[in-house]
Amino acid sequence: MDLTLAALLLAAASTWTPLADGLDHADLAAPRKSEIGDSRVTVVRIDPARHRFRLLSSKLLKLDTNPTAREWVERQGVLGAINASMYQDDHRTSVAYMKGLDGVNHKTWTRDNAVFAADPDDDALPPVQIVDRTCPKPDDYPQRYRILVQNIRMLDCAGKNTWAQQPRRWSTAAVGTDGDGRVLFIHCRSPYSTHDLIEILRDLPLGLTRLMYVEGGPEASLYVAVPGKEPIARVGSYETGFRELDDNRDFWPIPNVIAFLPRKPAETSTSSTAK
Repeated sequence: MDLTLAALLLAAASTWTPLADGLDHADLAAPRKSEIGDSRVTVVRIDPARHRFRLLSSKLLKLDTNPTAREWVERQGVLGAINASMYQDDHRTSVAYMKGLDGVNHKTWTRDNAVFAADPDDDALPPVQIVDRTCPKPDDYPQRYRILVQNIRMLDCAGKNTWAQQPRRWSTAAVGTDGDGRVLFIHCRSPYSTHDLIEILRDLPLGLTRLMYVEGGPEASLYVAVPGKEPIARVGSYETGFRELDDNRDFWPIPNVIAFLPRKPAETSTSSTAK
């Protein structure tokens, strides 16, 4: 093997800390520094052969108040959760199409081009994928997946940055997939323009193939609690024009999250990577 390639593979492998079977964590220094905060990116990598995904929605579960990401995890018996999407002024309804096992949160499709699709009706389909609506795809995929969450695309199907540069900056939560079909929950507290953050994530050893924006500012949340491990708790803070501060230390209530939990033994694939 070429020594340069071997060194790159070793560096990529050492990036990740195992949390559980099919679950890894990385805390990475961004190659471009923000003027605010520690300029670090937290990533949780989830193998859908070992874990299944759920959409949890306070609207669909008829909850009186919106939980925080930590409360979603603790109350719903899941291992981890991240924002599912931005939400409307009612603080319940997603800004774009959203459905889960508990029903439809928002029935209207918007012009946004990324769709998180999970829990297919056929084992021959990928257990999870982020569909780019501008790329070739099966016309019936919305009917084939029980969980669909529409969001703003950050990478197109050629891996190109889809966001124009802008002066506004914020903390960010995002969801991606890699070349092995694993799902990446991504959180960056330090504020960047979305264009610059995408470039940062492309430069990191993540193997990104798809990426979608799920929330920004102090609402951007990531919480993972594996028994016997220190919880991963990340909250956002800064948002241009809304809250230009880096002092938030608390999770904000959020109405909708993408969550994951271990598959039961009968559900677990014999492979350690996704289809």
